Amino acid sequence: MNLKDETMTQTEASSEQQKSSESLTSLAAGALLRHRSGMVGLVITIIIIFMAIAAPKLKPYNELEMHAEDRFHAPSGDYYFGTDEFGRDIYSRILIGARNSLSVGVVSIAIASIIGVTVGLITGYESGIIDTLVMRFFDALLAFPAILLAIVIMAVMGTRRSDTNSFLSAINTTLPAFPAMLAIAVVNIPAFARLTRASVLTEKEKEYVEASRALGAKPARTIFSEILPNVMATLLVQVTVSIAGAILLESALSFLGLGIPLPAPSWGSMLSIGRGYMPFAPWYSIFPGLAITFLVMGLYLLGDGLRDVLDPRRQKLV
Repeated sequence: MNLKDETMTQTEASSEQQKSSESLTSLAAGALLRHRSGMVGLVITIIIIFMAIAAPKLKPYNELEMHAEDRFHAPSGDYYFGTDEFGRDIYSRILIGARNSLSVGVVSIAIASIIGVTVGLITGYESGIIDTLVMRFFDALLAFPAILLAIVIMAVMGTRRSDTNSFLSAINTTLPAFPAMLAIAVVNIPAFARLTRASVLTEKEKEYVEASRALGAKPARTIFSEILPNVMATLLVQVTVSIAGAILLESALSFLGLGIPLPAPSWGSMLSIGRGYMPFAPWYSIFPGLAITFLVMGLYLLGDGLRDVLDPRRQKLV
């Protein structure tokens, strides 16, 4: 076989592989559309993401604008979700709070997934003493409740924040939610690392990995070009569920006064403050609580749908 024929064969093989990948993607999308709870979760998530992105256009008032004469105004045509103790529009604050919660959840899980997946891929493929030490360290982190570990990290970040010459202080000034993002990311790294490592331990014994080694591929190429694409389905489900958990954790931190700093709107801080006014202004807590419930429920339903669709043992894509 000459060079031209070999090139044509490789091109045809690549084309067939691309068509197969597109076919599987189409089948997965079709299966998700037929999955009732998955579609409900997808619709809820898309609606809330759209509202968060379009918040500057959708909000009727500035989220920090005070109307002293309308303090604790009940829900009406002027204020859809009522007002708070300063006369600020709760509907506008919930829209901006959606942006803050989603940004913290997405950024923190992005950081956690990049670090955790990379560590899991390397330790799972190489094994040995490094793998043992890293996994024992992650086991120690998992021994702490997530909220307690996040509070400890936030406390450390708060100490560093007082140092005006520190690099962290500059970041905190530019991005006030950075301590919460970092704390939530650290909490989620062990889950991604352990899940990835378990998947790699299964995949690296399969024939396609052995073939890659036999062809002389370097470990890095085998890990990131061969194994990683085959564990992406599992990781995608984990990302969806972890974002929901991150939003809950951010709300809990804000509820305790450790999350997004005031006066920036956060669903958790609105719940915390609103509980003191429940007897005569229940809408102050009800609407932020419903926002958290719907977003987390949507993400969990979407995650369950993706798990069912992408799980090869269910053979829905065959």
